[in-house]
Amino acid sequence: MNYIVISPYYPQNFQQFTIELHKQGVNVLGIGEEPYDQLDEPLKQALTEYFRVDNLENLDEVKRAVAFLFYKHGPIDRIESHNEYWLELDAALRTQFNIFGAKTEDLVKTKFKSEMKKYFQQAGVPVVPGKVIKKLTDIDQAVKEIKLPMIAKPDNGVGAAATYKLETSADVARFKDEWDQTTPYFFEQFVTSSDICTFDGLTDKDGNIVFCTTFDYAHTPLDLMIHKMDNSYYVLKEMDAKLRKYGERIVREFGMKERFFHIEFFRDGDDYIAIEYNNRPAGGFTIDVYNYAHSIDLYKNYASLVAGNGFEASNFEPLYCLAVSRRDNKHYQYSEEEILGKYQGQLKTVKRMPRAFAELQGDSLYMLTTDSRKELQQMIADFGATE
Repeated sequence: MNYIVISPYYPQNFQQFTIELHKQGVNVLGIGEEPYDQLDEPLKQALTEYFRVDNLENLDEVKRAVAFLFYKHGPIDRIESHNEYWLELDAALRTQFNIFGAKTEDLVKTKFKSEMKKYFQQAGVPVVPGKVIKKLTDIDQAVKEIKLPMIAKPDNGVGAAATYKLETSADVARFKDEWDQTTPYFFEQFVTSSDICTFDGLTDKDGNIVFCTTFDYAHTPLDLMIHKMDNSYYVLKEMDAKLRKYGERIVREFGMKERFFHIEFFRDGDDYIAIEYNNRPAGGFTIDVYNYAHSIDLYKNYASLVAGNGFEASNFEPLYCLAVSRRDNKHYQYSEEEILGKYQGQLKTVKRMPRAFAELQGDSLYMLTTDSRKELQQMIADFGATE
């Protein structure tokens, strides 16, 4: 099997996908921008060949790289990055070379918030009213139909980037002044709940879910962006049956195969409202958080699944796993030495966040496990307490 990894060097924790694929006997080929000498040694050992391009955003250049690897190694069976930034590139290459996996046309339902909402509705999952905004007159019509307060997001966008909260007519006027009128926006009813949870997991080549989990955000992505709060989220030991039912329906409706998925919901009383479907694993080091919570190795299991060797489920009871960040420029009540001393038995690892994520999410990320919800809440309070 020939498997091309797009950007095998970055993010660094995703290098483990390449290493585990190699262990499974897969012929792993890399295409990236970094010089070969910059690659970590374990990554070099796992790659049969590495093709350096000047610019991964130059589709023609990357196509030529794929064509060369095809000529030299034979038909390509998979192309993947697992990275939000390269999803469209991955799909374009699969489309061009007729390779298994999500093609360009398949991404429409996961790129546009307006399209996602249609699939959520088809799955019978609650959503809030929304409307696509393409011209100024659409704004007043949306205000009339949906009513304030509303959230305005780029229809094709990632996370909370370029998001507006519209509560008053002054907010609407400000949006009109700042909007470039070329980027379609999606306006939807504001949900008062700040309780966001997820349904995350992995499907096999037939689209069956082989692993799923859920985590809660201590702070919403919008709050992180606006208030520069410390990022904090935690995998739950158990999943609510209704959330599982909604998540399974959505995964079935979107029909993605041999892919990670990351679906966000508002928790609304004893019900849930679907927010967004992400056609990839949750960002940053979240796969590591899943692994610690479930005593599993998803890098290894993904590689095994791709190689046709199946998925090995964990035999251990799940734990809560907290991922909590701190910022270098904040003054905390407890020093790092004090806090790690207190929780040395629960601490799994400490990671420095890549520069691209540090401004939004914090500079250092700590992962800890516990079987106690009470201790979990104490951890969040202790790590975040400021002077």
